[in-house]
Amino acid sequence: MKENRTDYIIIGIDDSREPSLTNEARKAIASGRVFSGGKRHHDIVAGMLPKDSRWIDITVPLDNVFAEYADTDDTIVIFASGDPLFFGFAATILKRIPTARIKTMPALNSLQTLAHRLLMPYHDMQTVTLTGRPWHELDAALIRRASKIGILTDRNHTPATIAQRMLEYGYDNYDMHIGQLLGNDNGERVVTMTLDDAAGYEAAMPNCVIVTAREKRKITIPVPDEAFLTLPGRPLMITKAAIRHITLASLELQQRQSMWDIGFCTGSVSIEARQQFPHLHVTAFETRSECEEIIKANAHRLGTPGIEVAMGDFLAADTSACRPPDAVFIGGHGGHLREIVSKAAQAMTGGGVMTYNCVAVETTSDPRIPTDSMEIFHRSAVEAGMTVEQPLRVAINSYHPINILKARKK
Repeated sequence: MKENRTDYIIIGIDDSREPSLTNEARKAIASGRVFSGGKRHHDIVAGMLPKDSRWIDITVPLDNVFAEYADTDDTIVIFASGDPLFFGFAATILKRIPTARIKTMPALNSLQTLAHRLLMPYHDMQTVTLTGRPWHELDAALIRRASKIGILTDRNHTPATIAQRMLEYGYDNYDMHIGQLLGNDNGERVVTMTLDDAAGYEAAMPNCVIVTAREKRKITIPVPDEAFLTLPGRPLMITKAAIRHITLASLELQQRQSMWDIGFCTGSVSIEARQQFPHLHVTAFETRSECEEIIKANAHRLGTPGIEVAMGDFLAADTSACRPPDAVFIGGHGGHLREIVSKAAQAMTGGGVMTYNCVAVETTSDPRIPTDSMEIFHRSAVEAGMTVEQPLRVAINSYHPINILKARKK
């Protein structure tokens, strides 16, 4: 594709069949020769375009669209929804062509329009987009207990599926406001309802959503041990709250993006990590089949959506589709600590951190605890190209002291 030297004028419009345009926007249209936008935009503005003008549909794959843009030396007038810099097409152009010459003529974005219809101040609103994206940002906003969340939707992430997900994880303390066909003179509709009602509501497209909390859902950090369901008959089979807190601090999660929890058991470390650091992508691995229902139940009861659960032997798992970790916690190894350290370290990004907690060997005669696990971890980490840091020894009440081991990838 040749170097793009095209000028772009991006005009924001709503769904009105007769959009309100500034004189500047009208002049740009009158003098334009090449225009672009989605099919919906073309349906709205087709009658305004000069005769013999060229239209470039914005459809996926976008590589084809930008190839067409590059093949013209004319200024391209693009129509976009609302504010083209608000999760909009101007941001897409800047990402692909950082030196692009762009002039924007924005309208209110859909969430601003909905807020105005509701007479709702929105300076304190957290905004997320689910348009062509996974649930992660909405999940994070819920875990942060945001009181007002504006959500851009698509055909998979509808008001109904959003309400269903919120209810699934116990966030029933919100009401939902749905704006449909905003700006459309005939079809616009704004409704407010409970999440129970929204879960069965079929909204017209396009739409957007604002959810507002009636009251704040409480959260306790660290999560008390008694809040977790545990393995039947093994109530002590959990990383204790104080140890979790110190372990997560050692992983430096405030500056990490992806954590692997290998041997999650009850899921306490994964859940605590998401609760304290909602931005974090967490993938949890476990070989014991009964633990799958336990982590899911704990995640639901503690309002922690978004943990990716991978069941089966970690050493046999295909992790190529998993987000590469920059933090790894080894909660269990089944006698294969060396192999797990090696595989996890290979997947880890540079500068990443790995921790492993082991019981101080001189305090226990339990034959299931290898007496040389500290040495195995140290040697395995060095072999994997990591730097081992000074262990931290922690004793909680009458429990056996724990050594928190830490290694960093170069």
